[in-house]
Amino acid sequence: MTVAERFAANLVAARRRAGLTQEEVSFRAELHRTEVSQLERGLRVPRIDTLAKLAGALGVNPAELMTGIAWQAGEAISGRFTGS
Repeated sequence: MTVAERFAANLVAARRRAGLTQEEVSFRAELHRTEVSQLERGLRVPRIDTLAKLAGALGVNPAELMTGIAWQAGEAISGRFTGS
């Protein structure tokens, strides 16, 4: 599952628990309804300010919308000179 798909699933679940329509969420978050729709369909990922607006509109902690999304850092490889 991609980050966009995971965020979409979290957003839809939070919106349904709140008993709100996409239009109501968009109004409360001061976002266009089509943006909420695109986020819920996993077509885009939100900017940090959009994440904060959505969480506020839904009355949830932003972390709830990020559930299941994490970054695992790769291993650092030391540089070196090669050749003669």
